Amino acid sequence: MPRITAPTVAEHRATQRRALLDAARAILAEDASRAPGLAEVGARAGLARSSVYQYFRSREDLLYALIEDTFPRWSQRVTDAMEAAATPGARVLAYVDANLRLVAEGEHAVARALAGIAPGEKLDSTSKVMHEELLGPLVGALADLGLPDPATTAELVNAVVNKAARMIELGAEHAPVYARTEELLGPFLMHRPPMTGKGGKEGPHAVGR
Repeated sequence: MPRITAPTVAEHRATQRRALLDAARAILAEDASRAPGLAEVGARAGLARSSVYQYFRSREDLLYALIEDTFPRWSQRVTDAMEAAATPGARVLAYVDANLRLVAEGEHAVARALAGIAPGEKLDSTSKVMHEELLGPLVGALADLGLPDPATTAELVNAVVNKAARMIELGAEHAPVYARTEELLGPFLMHRPPMTGKGGKEGPHAVGR
């Protein structure tokens, strides 16, 4: 029986499972063309293949777990950033910045790899849920700015984010790409006071510097 390295068996298993998921994510980030095998993932995490089977029954089972792990983490990072912003305009910019940071950290590469090799139905349903989870707060922030069609504007903001993300994927640094994106969106957001009438400083991303 493997030596327990945590206070409880449950914590030990959670730590080992996390190590396996992180190993699989690292392998995908290096080579997005194929699904990593269980033996390969175990070797990267420092575990024998027999131990890996205690957590994942097959390569497909591992891919399902990666989907369930990757997309909610992305969604949580973005929503947490938006919730920390003080005004609707700052919430929109926090949405942009959080997404671009995740791309710069390699998360988008993992998501793209999963899209190419993971079973479609599970990926499609999880991607749809994530899109809805992220679009809702963005549409809400734009609605708070008094825009007549916040849903359409949200899709246009996403188009800008996707283009900026592609630039980062091709080698551009996050900071200057985000700065140019803020220059593009900032004046529009700055000149639309919130419907609530709340003034004050624009959160962590100062729109009106």
